[in-house]
Amino acid sequence: QVQLVESGGGLVQAGGSLRLSCAASGAEFDTIAMGWFRQAPGTKREFVAGISRAGDIIYYADSVKGRFAISRDSALKTVYLQMNSLNPEDTADYYCAARFGVVAAPRNDFGYWGQGTQVTVFS
Repeated sequence: QVQLVESGGGLVQAGGSLRLSCAASGAEFDTIAMGWFRQAPGTKREFVAGISRAGDIIYYADSVKGRFAISRDSALKTVYLQMNSLNPEDTADYYCAARFGVVAAPRNDFGYWGQGTQVTVFS
């Protein structure tokens, strides 16, 4: 079983930045590909970014390309989502997800989820 714990959410003004963290345990970190998803009230959960287990293949949703960056630290068993140039449309609950596989692509199935962290961007 993989356990995921997110942190780093909060309230930020439009144009600002936040960095989300997701600490993983319960599995060898280099066997799991990791992703970030988000869900705003009244909407479906959507893929935000994904990083392969080796850290060499990265996917982003078009809506965050050029503003968000996903990365992973094997020593800390943590994946990050650096979010810059935030706007109110980025307001959502953000979830970390993991899968046993090489990549974390938008259409992959993720079997493990964190509890979520809330991000609110005000103008």
